[in-house]
Amino acid sequence: MVLTVHHLDNSRSQRILWLLEELQVPYEVKPYKRDAEHHAPKELKDVHILGASPVLTEGDFVLAESGAIVEYLLRKYGKQRETLPESAQIDDIYFTHYAEGSLMPILLSKIIYRMIPERAPVLLKPFLWCIFDALSHRLVTPQLRTHREYIEVRLGESEGGFFAGGSEPTAADFMMIFPLELWGKMFPESFGPRCREYIDRIHERCASQTSIPSATTELSDSIEKGGEYDLF
Repeated sequence: MVLTVHHLDNSRSQRILWLLEELQVPYEVKPYKRDAEHHAPKELKDVHILGASPVLTEGDFVLAESGAIVEYLLRKYGKQRETLPESAQIDDIYFTHYAEGSLMPILLSKIIYRMIPERAPVLLKPFLWCIFDALSHRLVTPQLRTHREYIEVRLGESEGGFFAGGSEPTAADFMMIFPLELWGKMFPESFGPRCREYIDRIHERCASQTSIPSATTELSDSIEKGGEYDLF
């Protein structure tokens, strides 16, 4: 049985394609396209009741949540965490959970505060822009600034340039890449230089270039399976 990644365009499932390319594990991609409202199609609910992506299947085996999928694939096909020093293992565990537990909620809050006035009726737009722009600057921007300083320091301290401190990506990197790409795309004015260098370093890796199309990358089977990725 072949692993199948149920892959939604411009979503967290891109991190799973990169991971599988790094692990060199055979897999197939079943692509799904967002609708006009940028929502996942209802067909994903036939795979998993939550109707979200990514979902990993292998025969009757079904696993959702990108963090759980990353952990599962690395436990089954990769042993790198076990070879890391204890302090690096702790960093790897921490940033694996920090990505979705701490950083993503802040980014999503900032996106929602922008989305509400953008989608409001025309007459309400000016009023809502004033309210939600003020809320964003007062409640979200200071948090984002703190997280930027934290991540910039961490990347500066890492000898290998990755979040666990080694010379190769670990679970922490497969989880951190999506929120950092989203941040750099949506709010570049607050994005740190080391974060930008980190993304560029990831995108230079062969496995990343295979899973992510770009203007300088020749089209491959994996890129055709994954489709466009427009977060960076």
